[in-house]
Amino acid sequence: MANPTPNSTSGAAAAADGGRRKVGADLPSRIAAGGVMIAAALAAAWAGGLLFLAFWIVAAAAALWEWQTLIGGERLALRLGLGALTLLVGAALALGGFAWAALGALALGALAAGLAAGSESRARRWAGAGVLYAAALAAAPSLLRGDPTYGLPAILWLFAVVWMTDIMAYFGGRLIGGPKLWPRVSPGKTWSGALVGGLAGAACGAAVGLVAAPAGARFAPLVALGLAASIVAQLGDLFESAVKRRFHVKDSSHLIPGHGGVMDRLDGFVAAATFAALIGWARAGGDGVAAGLMIRW
Repeated sequence: MANPTPNSTSGAAAAADGGRRKVGADLPSRIAAGGVMIAAALAAAWAGGLLFLAFWIVAAAAALWEWQTLIGGERLALRLGLGALTLLVGAALALGGFAWAALGALALGALAAGLAAGSESRARRWAGAGVLYAAALAAAPSLLRGDPTYGLPAILWLFAVVWMTDIMAYFGGRLIGGPKLWPRVSPGKTWSGALVGGLAGAACGAAVGLVAAPAGARFAPLVALGLAASIVAQLGDLFESAVKRRFHVKDSSHLIPGHGGVMDRLDGFVAAATFAALIGWARAGGDGVAAGLMIRW
């Protein structure tokens, strides 16, 4: 998650303390909101089917609303309507295993939303990109979960990687400190936090994958895959921070106490889920995406 820019006093204090910062005062609200979201995500993953689809469509619709309102521009209601339709169709096709059809639906929806944004090319690009961003949040998990054998293990592996990366990067950065990762975009993130988060996410993901998956999953490939997914998740976090910087906002919204908006909470997940779905699809040839991700190494 992106952190607010520190003022000069807090920056000087952090520098004097070797770059370390105390755990934030918002930690209790972060833990409470995070616990509720984790429980809901796990319940939806376990149930699968329409409940899983509905969960991620709701999350993606919230992200769509945040993105489109953040960038402003013309015909907001029309863009939201086109985007919502794209989410519904694309995620349903992905859950059914129709990957190419889902991609086609997402591309058409993004194009339509972009055209609805007006005649200015930059506005069109941002509006279309927002539909793709939100649609990926619905379609990528659905594509993974649709695998009847490895869908649930793949989702649990993905949760473990992203959640542990996020948690350990938060604490690692604050307790260890050190050089900033990209201060112009996200002043609170450190290289130490990124390293701790990446290693913890990879290890936790591999452990969960081995326990959850049927026979065939191997530890070393899962660790390497988890490390790559963790890096992608952190890049997704930075990307969302850069978008907010571009439009001069601190949080994408205030929907989630202690976390800001849905985009703030799921910025790393959408990137990692998209990465995982693409890797699984490339390795399985579109047949059994989660199996391609988990065992065919």
